[in-house]
Amino acid sequence: MQFLLAFIVVGPLIGAAAALLPAPPGLKGKSPDQAVLRHGVTVTGVILAAAIVLALGFDHDQPSKMQATTDISWIPALDVRIHLGTDGISLPLLVLTALLTFLCALYSYFKMPEGPSPKAFVALLLLLECGTLATFAVLDLLLFFLAFETVLIPMYFLIARWGGADRRPAAWKFILYTLLGSVVMLLGLLLVGLQAGTFDMLALATDNGRGLSLSVQVVAVLAIGIGLAVKTPMWPLHSWLPDAHTSAPTVGSVLLAGVLLKMGTYGFVRIVLPIAPDGMQVFAPYLAAFAVVGVIYGSLACLALARPGSKGDLKRLIAYSSVGHMGFVLLGIATMTPTGVNGALFANIAHGLITGLLFFLAGAVKDRYGTADLDTLAGATGAALYGRAPRLGGLLAFAAVASLGLPGLAGFWGEMLALFGAFDPAEGLSRPAFLTFMAIGGLGTLLTAAYLLVVVRRVCMGGPRPAGEARLADVQGYEFAAWTPLVALTVLAGLWPAVLLGLTDPAVQKLLSGGKA
Repeated sequence: MQFLLAFIVVGPLIGAAAALLPAPPGLKGKSPDQAVLRHGVTVTGVILAAAIVLALGFDHDQPSKMQATTDISWIPALDVRIHLGTDGISLPLLVLTALLTFLCALYSYFKMPEGPSPKAFVALLLLLECGTLATFAVLDLLLFFLAFETVLIPMYFLIARWGGADRRPAAWKFILYTLLGSVVMLLGLLLVGLQAGTFDMLALATDNGRGLSLSVQVVAVLAIGIGLAVKTPMWPLHSWLPDAHTSAPTVGSVLLAGVLLKMGTYGFVRIVLPIAPDGMQVFAPYLAAFAVVGVIYGSLACLALARPGSKGDLKRLIAYSSVGHMGFVLLGIATMTPTGVNGALFANIAHGLITGLLFFLAGAVKDRYGTADLDTLAGATGAALYGRAPRLGGLLAFAAVASLGLPGLAGFWGEMLALFGAFDPAEGLSRPAFLTFMAIGGLGTLLTAAYLLVVVRRVCMGGPRPAGEARLADVQGYEFAAWTPLVALTVLAGLWPAVLLGLTDPAVQKLLSGGKA
């Protein structure tokens, strides 16, 4: 199993290097471009299969135990080690990353975004997968930082080279925000490692902050938290996200929302909570306050974009919805309780599935209409997807009601548990303050339902198709193949949440108790 996890992390990097080489004559197919796109599907498919085998071979009776570990000395002078492993917290994120990357590669094989040669596109996609998988698998603070930074360059080029209008300013905004946040985060990681005498995340979590003074913990949480908050994205450090999503190609938006945003919240759970608990307790009320402001702000921004005459962009609206949804994740983490943190981890996975599907659908609508502008889509009678492309309209409505947290679908459980966690926060946190945050978050769920229902009404409903107007192409075979797993998992997680919570809860209990199972 340890070799399997190492292969999952390193395999995409080898595949990225191979994508840049000339295709063997017998494997070119119709063209070299087709060959390299097929290579991307093959490599991501193999990684997904390996991730599924890893999940099946995982000891589900001991999800709190770090499994499939590799521990090799790398830089002895700093005691930096190539330390890999997975538990009930990271395993779902590894599988989600492998799944979404494979679906993006499959989608791109049939619908390659306009831009330069597919060679660079496939290589960047695989490099992005490598960095994301490594972030969820490494157990050394400096390796975590390196993996965290690895994803920036490929995502920058995916936006700048294959994006839409204003792609270069959006790409620059993305990389400048995240790089500046990462510099501050590195200082915090170095402070923790040097003060504790080790960069090993397991040893630091077991120590549970006992080797760090309160002042060191406070400074470390502030520095590390800023870098993680930018990537999450937390209000008011979110302003790079709408531009990046609006300009990114469809698969870039899917991966950015589906897995890259999760790297920030994962860092809070894996590093900040167990390593500096006293410092986290100081900042928890402020983190919760920023989180619920983000929930309300994101919802109000979406309502403004959905309003007739506002020239709102569908992809931009979904991007702002992510600010609100990730606010619930941060609220759950800020409660510092097993209920809240489990809710945050569940909401992470649910958001990856549902928002990934929403961006796929928004890209499909834009391909068919030539625009994602809501006023243009609505027109005089509405885009009327129910009548012109009923399967596409039905899927968009399904993704919208899943995103608003309809009971029985994945979006419900994470937000509900985060609010439950705020109802009874950890000892030492102000219960009246968190009850206020819970009430504000509850208001955010109502606003979320409002803007998503407005979007469905404007895009899916409308008058009959005008005489002589061509019928829109409905869901194609390759789209069906790329979207069906997301729909199925959204329903499965909603109806059977124990599948995920059974993995995360024992690991969270151990994490919050200082390494005691």
